[in-house]
Amino acid sequence: MDTTDIIRKASAKGHTLATAESCTAGMIAAALTDVPGSSAVVDRGYVTYSNQAKMDMLGVSAATLDAVGAVSEEVAVEMAEGALSRAGTSFAVAVTGIAGPGGSEHKPEGRVCFALAGRGRKTHVETIDFGPLGRDGVRCATRDHALNLIGQALSAPLCA
Repeated sequence: MDTTDIIRKASAKGHTLATAESCTAGMIAAALTDVPGSSAVVDRGYVTYSNQAKMDMLGVSAATLDAVGAVSEEVAVEMAEGALSRAGTSFAVAVTGIAGPGGSEHKPEGRVCFALAGRGRKTHVETIDFGPLGRDGVRCATRDHALNLIGQALSAPLCA
């Protein structure tokens, strides 16, 4: 589903969206707001590049960050649920990952954790290892996958 379809479908159903972005630094929100009429759907985007921003803006727990690190499913869930709670939107998508260059044996370049929180539904979380696509490649793949998650959520029976 492309961004025009996402905006059209969300608008038709009265849904609103928020983003919580780390490694993409606003690319998901930018893609959504490139669509005319997106102001009826997109409420806000949080760019929380640092751990402090994740804690201050989204309520991510310092204990979670200390225990598992920023690039983790646990942090992605806290980011999405924090954005959903603070924005009061229908859905919030969150991404945190390692765009590169770099990474480690345990958290390689191209690893991105995604979470999609929605009112009245269990938060979806997943990790994708895109591999060393280069910084731009990982960020674009992350943006595209997050948009697909939003599109799938809007097509789910709970959103009908």
